[in-house]
Amino acid sequence: MSNIIEKIRVLFKFEKDEIPVGELLLVDKSIFFRFDSSFKKRKIELSPFKLKLNSETKKGNTTPFDGLFGVFADSLPDGWGRLLVDRALAAKGIDSNDFSMLDRLTLVGKNGPGALIYQPYFETEIETDALTELDQIAKATKSILEGESSEIIDELFVLGGSSGGARPKINVGFHSKKKHLISGAEILPKGYEHWIIKFPSTFDPKDIANIEFAYYLMAKEAKIEMSECRLFTGKSGRSYFGTKRFDRIGNNRLHLYSVAGLLEVDFRMSMLDYGHILDCAFKLEKKISAYDKVFRLACFNVFAHNKDDHSKNFAFIMNEKGDWKFAPAFDLTFSSSSHGLHSTMVAGESKQPTTFHLLELANHFKIKKPECIMEEVQKAISHWPNHAKKAGVSTTSINRISKALKNKKG
Repeated sequence: MSNIIEKIRVLFKFEKDEIPVGELLLVDKSIFFRFDSSFKKRKIELSPFKLKLNSETKKGNTTPFDGLFGVFADSLPDGWGRLLVDRALAAKGIDSNDFSMLDRLTLVGKNGPGALIYQPYFETEIETDALTELDQIAKATKSILEGESSEIIDELFVLGGSSGGARPKINVGFHSKKKHLISGAEILPKGYEHWIIKFPSTFDPKDIANIEFAYYLMAKEAKIEMSECRLFTGKSGRSYFGTKRFDRIGNNRLHLYSVAGLLEVDFRMSMLDYGHILDCAFKLEKKISAYDKVFRLACFNVFAHNKDDHSKNFAFIMNEKGDWKFAPAFDLTFSSSSHGLHSTMVAGESKQPTTFHLLELANHFKIKKPECIMEEVQKAISHWPNHAKKAGVSTTSINRISKALKNKKG
């Protein structure tokens, strides 16, 4: 089944119309891209730094995205989403190793993140019917993570096969007034909004959803922009963290681009510094205020012990006019990396960044009143116990995290 798809069309879909962007070609295991002539006339930069808008046929780099361009690699699931795809293919007798990167993009089709869609579609029609109970989905995701089969593998593939990140998650439609969930789909019925619900991984504490929700409350107090979040409850009474998708406005879309894709860096082995993100934000937004947003988030991640601050956990969004904006913060929670280092450096420091390194970063970019920003963030984080109790975090987790946060004040 290898290399069945040798050419696919790339399109933008912001609202109802599908806008041709270009074509991806697979030739002798190399991937090439060329813009559609009509798209070039729009003068919208799909990928401002790595895929300039011109008539050239461009070849993708071998690394870090298996020959694919970063902007299109962002459409592909990783972690949990890729596991689901591979398991679903295996259940149908298809060896995922025979699937090229273009084949994988056809699996995404029109159901991926952001505004990019890919033709031909690998048809996986999503029915907007009532959602399988959350506890049952959580049980199924646990069995898949442990290598077992799941009776609802096809449903999980449809719900979460396009999701990124390591933790299991599903795309759903949520009606806030009716408090009703349905399966996610490209077009949701009136009154429903696009949301993501997360489930715990094998190594997460039982109250991981409550912890992440408390971090959301804490980040909001710290004046960090985030999309609306809430806790969903299963029949067992267990909580699951959910967040409203910021790449959707109703059923309309926004172009979503991670920093990893934007700069074409491997988020697992990145040498990225917050200075790189600050630089990207200013170049894309063309506003000094962009510096403040990124710097405030850097302060929060340092003081709140969020060391999983890798390059796929920062993103930019673009509207149909080509206007860019630093995306709302996401995946903010108490976390430690495998080596105890921040995934993104602060002025070159990743082991133990402090106010000294944050000020060095701020001074380099001439950020005004960085001390005030740090003070506001630290004040919000000092209220961790209050936010944690409101979110239903266990006493054990409150004390464990409180201890770690006290060591982050310097």
